[in-house]
Amino acid sequence: MMVLELNMWQENIRTFSAIKEEPAWFLEERLKALELSQKLDLPVIDRVKFHRWNLFSPAIGMGDSLILDIPTQIRTDIGAAKIVQLGSVSYWEEMKAEVAAKGVIVTEFFNALEEYPELVKEHFMTKAVKMDEDSLAAYHRAMMNSGIFVYVPKNVVLDEPIESHFVQNSTIEEAFVKHVLIVAEENSSFEYIERFESVGEVKNTANIIVEVIAKAGAQVRYTAVDSLGKSTDTYFNRRGYLGRDAKIEWALGVMNDGNVVADFDSELIGTGSHSEVKVVAISTGNQVQGIDTRVTNYAKHSVGHILQHGVILDKATLTFNGIGHIIKGAKFADAQQESRVLMLSEDGRGDANPILLIDENEVTAGHAASVGQVDKDQMFYLTSRGLSEDDAQRLVIRGFLGSVIAAISVESVRKTLIDMIEKKLGE
Repeated sequence: MMVLELNMWQENIRTFSAIKEEPAWFLEERLKALELSQKLDLPVIDRVKFHRWNLFSPAIGMGDSLILDIPTQIRTDIGAAKIVQLGSVSYWEEMKAEVAAKGVIVTEFFNALEEYPELVKEHFMTKAVKMDEDSLAAYHRAMMNSGIFVYVPKNVVLDEPIESHFVQNSTIEEAFVKHVLIVAEENSSFEYIERFESVGEVKNTANIIVEVIAKAGAQVRYTAVDSLGKSTDTYFNRRGYLGRDAKIEWALGVMNDGNVVADFDSELIGTGSHSEVKVVAISTGNQVQGIDTRVTNYAKHSVGHILQHGVILDKATLTFNGIGHIIKGAKFADAQQESRVLMLSEDGRGDANPILLIDENEVTAGHAASVGQVDKDQMFYLTSRGLSEDDAQRLVIRGFLGSVIAAISVESVRKTLIDMIEKKLGE
């Protein structure tokens, strides 16, 4: 990057930081990360060529862009708490009184930085994702322009979900650099539901990092439905950092229309920690999606399971890399994975790439992977009972993706994912 361009990036960051009245340490880390972003390599996503994508942009904005046309899909009901962000503005924050009384925090990130600085400083990009991992993590730390902070105190159990809805503003040129920081203290238990979508067709970049810090005994159920727009090149990084006997159950619906590279990772740090990762993805048109799903067993008796199912139409590309890594010392660990891709087009490209890295004895590990067409026997059976070929194919696909759909406990969110699947299949 030329010195003139670097100065422009620095000036944009300083202006944004001043508007947000960020503490000096936060700005210093931004500027340090900007320099790192020019030196570090891109993350490695095997078998996916994304080096020419639009993943870096100086358009940090001023933190005040608000989408005026509110998407009709935004639900108005509330569980334990709900936050809606339109563009880079928090449009709506609500929490039930009895939930707030338990010390739960669900708020806009910069508000949390002002009101709970020690909590943010302790957990933000210090454990799960660190800014010196690669150029996209460093770029994120430098240019992050919106996000939320969720904090559930020790021993707090929530019977209703915390929900978020994020809408990218692609009616203007503005990078969508969103950070979600979730801290689950010891023995807490709750469900978090997340939705991403876009409004507008201006070409933009999206860089989204989610950190879930699950401390000893914490139980987190994390559900997401992603449907960012066709004009957006997106980098997703969702990372769990699990303490002793902690558990995170991930259910992820990747329904975006633009190009996507994604890291869905779980770090099993504590003895007996457990991660279940379920992913469904559909690629259509000329779209390219590359998804790395990784579970790293650092601790004894830790369990990491990956289940990925994807569908390809048209001339699209979908790559699943399933990575199970058992570190030396993680005796009695369990790492299992299954990645399957269903091809509905002869012009598309699918890849299911299993990787097992085993550095310890006395462990359990296994994998399954396949890329194939719709089962002809299933199609014949369904059409012979009166279903049209299109309806039969949709039913087969629904069954193929059903494991993740069934993992979503909230009916309205389950319906949203089903609707997104139907929309993608109907394009």
